[in-house]
Amino acid sequence: MTGWQILAFLSGLAGLCSNIAATVSNEWRATSRASSVITATWVLQGLWNNCAGNAIGALHCRPHHTILQLEGYLQACRGLMIASICSGLLGSVSALVGMKCTKVGGSDKNKARIACFAGVNFILSGVCSLSACSLYAHRITTEFFDPMFMSQKYELGAALFIGWAGAILCILGGSIFCFSVTDSFSRNHSQANYIYTGAASHSHITAYTRGQTKSVNERPVADNSNSSRMQHFDRNVYV
Repeated sequence: MTGWQILAFLSGLAGLCSNIAATVSNEWRATSRASSVITATWVLQGLWNNCAGNAIGALHCRPHHTILQLEGYLQACRGLMIASICSGLLGSVSALVGMKCTKVGGSDKNKARIACFAGVNFILSGVCSLSACSLYAHRITTEFFDPMFMSQKYELGAALFIGWAGAILCILGGSIFCFSVTDSFSRNHSQANYIYTGAASHSHITAYTRGQTKSVNERPVADNSNSSRMQHFDRNVYV
């Protein structure tokens, strides 16, 4: 199971890096470049900045100046991505402690519990990232296919796909960690049953041996009494 835990740790770490890259990216949604042939400009929007680029490669970005005027879905996506990163970091640290190939964490039972905690954090990180990206993508597609929406329409940006990939990697790594822990607990339970059965059989054998020893020790006593009676009888005969 050590190899599976290493694979799970690498998967969760890659998912965490993908979530960080998606969070800081400015390309959560973008205008279609095919529709901007005449002006040769396009607009990119992220969780933190609004950017505008042109065909010669110039890119100008400005941050969102206020939080209170932001739309609710954008604030929700920010919170979910921050929660995803925090859970992924906690899961990575816990995974390093709970893995069997490391020397910290105490006994195997304690390391199994820590590894399970790391798996739960990775899964939570993936769920938060998946929820944020799906919520943002739902808003983009709703506005794009709405015939009554007259403002600028956008398409899905690259950051959304990076976030979805990171979410899948985190959930996969967390699931592998949780399944590896179930194997450790079942192994400890079987060892405990073996020790109990061995102790019971040993006590039974000890009791049986003591009974045989007691019966053997009682027999010579009876023989000694018979021999003493025979000697006493022989002496009376001669008298």
